[in-house]
Amino acid sequence: MQVIESGVEDLNLAALEGRLDTATVPAVEQDLLALVKGKGLVLDLSGVRFVSSAGLRVLLKAAKAARAGGSGFAACGLQPAVHEVFEIGGFLQIIPTFATRGEAIAALR
Repeated sequence: MQVIESGVEDLNLAALEGRLDTATVPAVEQDLLALVKGKGLVLDLSGVRFVSSAGLRVLLKAAKAARAGGSGFAACGLQPAVHEVFEIGGFLQIIPTFATRGEAIAALR
């Protein structure tokens, strides 16, 4: 799993690539929790092909940490299989999701 980070003014951007599963969650969790401190986070999941329940947990934890710190959190670019996991798990109601990075950035501003 690769986490590619960048920033746009008052927002952090992170693009994940690979599988978000038990093996990759510890490193991703550390990165995401650092990125949500003091800034909103747009998480680009277009490079993610699989998300396990452990992956969902870390996304929920990061979203809650962002909200607790007064920042926004949004995901974008969900592939069909990942979108289905979000839908089945009820995460579409918990984490705002957008088709594109631009839409997610606009929503958090």
